[in-house]
Amino acid sequence: MDAHSRQQAILAQLRASGRVLVADLADGLAVAPETIRRDLAAMDRRGVLRKIHGGAVPAPVLALPETGVTHREQLNTAAKQAIAQAALPRLGLSEGTVLLVDSGTTTGALARLLGGGPRLSVITNSVLIAAHLASLEGITVRILGGQVRGLTQAAVGSEALEALAALRVDVAIMGTNGVSALHGLSTPDPDEATVKRAMVRCARRVVALADATKIGQEHLVSFAAADEVDLLVTDAPPPPDLTAHLHDTGTEVLIA
Repeated sequence: MDAHSRQQAILAQLRASGRVLVADLADGLAVAPETIRRDLAAMDRRGVLRKIHGGAVPAPVLALPETGVTHREQLNTAAKQAIAQAALPRLGLSEGTVLLVDSGTTTGALARLLGGGPRLSVITNSVLIAAHLASLEGITVRILGGQVRGLTQAAVGSEALEALAALRVDVAIMGTNGVSALHGLSTPDPDEATVKRAMVRCARRVVALADATKIGQEHLVSFAAADEVDLLVTDAPPPPDLTAHLHDTGTEVLIA
C-alpha cells in the first residue's frame, strides 16, 4: 500500500472512531509503527489531524474570528435559547443561591430566563446582563468593576480580578468561544481569559454553555480544563474524541 492510500485509510479510521493509535494502525495496515508515525507527522503538518502521544485525534476546527456582541446576538438564536432552557433546571436554584454569570450571548439567553422564582443573588461582568437583571424583582445584582471591552461589553482587568478573589459562589455559568479536548475552554482575548479563569476558581460548581459551533474550536487562551467543568450544555453531541475526554474527566454533557 502506498503512502497516499495508507493515509486515506488512516483518515477513514479516524473519522469512524474519533481517535487512532499507532499500534492498532500498524497491525491493521501491516506496516511498521515507524511508518505510521511518519504518516501521522506528515498529516499533522498538512493540518488534517492532530498528532498526539501514541496516535492522533481530529484536527481542531478553524477558530472563527471574534465578533461583537450585537452581531453574535443574531447567530444561532434557537440553539442558544434551547441550551438556556435545558440548563436552567440543572442549576439547582433555591432561596439565596448566588450565581456568577459570565458575559456572552448564550449566558445572556439564560439570564433572560431568571426571575419569577426563588430570590437570587447574581454577580456578572456583563454590562448587558446586569442591565437586564436589574429590572427584575427578586434578583439582587452586582456588577464587577474594571475596564469594559467594547466588543463584548464585559468588564476586565485588575478591579474585576480583585473582586473575584474574595468571592465564593454557588454556580458559575460560563460562556466560551471554543471547547476541545486538548485546549479545554478558550477565548481569543487574554484579559477576558484571565477574568474567566478567576470566575471558574471561585465557584463551587461550574456550568459551561456552548452551542455546537464552538465545539472543536481552539482560541488563543485556555481558561479552563475539562475537569474544571461540572456540566457542559450544548445542542449537539460532541465528536467521539471530545466525548471520551469529557467522560474521562467526569464532565457531564447535557444535549439540549
